[in-house]
Order: sequence, then C-alpha cells, then structure tokens
Amino acid sequence: MNFRRGSRNEEPEINLIPLIDVVLVIIIFLMLTTTFSKVSGLEINLPSAEADGVDAVPNEILVAVTAAGEVLVNRQPVAEPSVESLAAALGKAAPGGGEPVIVINADAKAAHQSVIDVMQAAQRAGFGHVTFATQAPAQ
Repeated sequence: MNFRRGSRNEEPEINLIPLIDVVLVIIIFLMLTTTFSKVSGLEINLPSAEADGVDAVPNEILVAVTAAGEVLVNRQPVAEPSVESLAAALGKAAPGGGEPVIVINADAKAAHQSVIDVMQAAQRAGFGHVTFATQAPAQ
C-alpha cells in the first residue's frame, strides 16, 4: 500500500510573524515594568572669580607636585616624597617670623595621594595655612 502516492515531500518552514509578535510584546512588557533609577552622584560646579593679581607674600612656601609624583619645595626637589621627609623640608624652608602659607602647585594629572601627602606634611610641620594655586580660565 502506498498512501503517499499523490503527496509531495514538503520542506518544513518556520513562520516568523508570530515570533516577531511575541518578541515585541515581551519588549513592550519589559519597557513598561522596568523602573529607571537615577544613581545619585556628586555634581560640583566650581565658582569662577576674577581678581587682580596678588603681590607675592614673603611668608609663603611654594610646593610643586608634578604629574610624575615628584615634589619640589621652593624649587628644590625633595629626595623622598614621604610625609616625614616632606615635613622636614617644609620646616627647613620656613622663614623666620610668623606662620608661612603653604601654596601647593599641583599638576592636573598629579596623583591625589601626592597632594594629600603634602597636606599631611604641612600639618605635621605645624603649618595650618594651606592653599592651592590655580590658573585663570582661558578666554
């Protein structure tokens, strides 16, 4: 008996239209049920000011921190950038008469830890007046 006499061997085919419908319904469901949470961040807008140039203060110590992590106190390199050696260099550079102002000139790409080390060294040397030098924005 040959029951398949008149039928041809048909290739199976996948109908993609119902698949697309199901995927679109899932996407719409996910879009409606997803909660979008904004991660709170710290947004800082620094103030800008224009001021006349200030005359050099005779009671100041200039500390420069380079991008490579080198520290210079009054343009003299410090051999070891540890907190103890920085405190000793700041103590030697302090002029007599009054408490000096420590002016930190840090490179924009300097490591944050290097600047913190300079601030700790100023505290250990007994200097409480620390300031940072900046440059005026280009116009």
